[in-house]
Amino acid sequence: MTELKYDSTTTLRRIREGSPESGRACKESYIKLLKFLGKTKADDEPVTLLQVLDSNGLDDALWVLSYVMPEDRLARHFRAWCAEQVLHVFEAELPGDSRVRDQIDMLRNDSAKAAARAAAQDAAKAAAKAAAGRDAQAAARVAVWGDAWDSARSAQGVAQAAAKAAAWDAAWDSLRTATWESARAAKWEAARAMWDAAWDSAIAASWDASKAAGRFARDSQEDQLRKMLGEHT
Repeated sequence: MTELKYDSTTTLRRIREGSPESGRACKESYIKLLKFLGKTKADDEPVTLLQVLDSNGLDDALWVLSYVMPEDRLARHFRAWCAEQVLHVFEAELPGDSRVRDQIDMLRNDSAKAAARAAAQDAAKAAAKAAAGRDAQAAARVAVWGDAWDSARSAQGVAQAAAKAAAWDAAWDSLRTATWESARAAKWEAARAMWDAAWDSAIAASWDASKAAGRFARDSQEDQLRKMLGEHT
């Protein structure tokens, strides 16, 4: 059995009460977890994050990780991993800017003082503002969100946007080449028909790529969380 590296245990009572930032747990999700555990009411017996993940899925597990765990080490390290997956999007625009990378390192630094954490986070926020591209800004913000749920969702969004843009660029290049060749051959009607069909195809391809990237990012996040919880290596 793999030894757990993190304190990943909470209680039903803590989950039910939530936190001042999150409010109480969603009633439907809470009842689902109760049934999974074979219980009818909250108590103070240990509940692992892996049990929540197995019962309710990734979103509810990330909510528990973000708001009702006894310490923030696992959440910080998971946020760092999420930010690392999309860091290349930010660094493609600002390759010499290390502020977001420094923030990721800070999230993994378990001995850092509060003042150092705040300074690194502020610097990464400034880096996000300095980026001109919307995707680069979003990629930088993954590292500065205050909870794991927002970091994960934001990283999924960045992955989807990047995949959508790449698919669109590829389809657009193909569209321009095919249309230009038809136009050169004076096949104007064929060119117009090809343009309309290719345009629709490019839009569909970009959305398909976005959806696939979102699913892949989400699956990767769940797999990483399970690894961090010691389920497998």
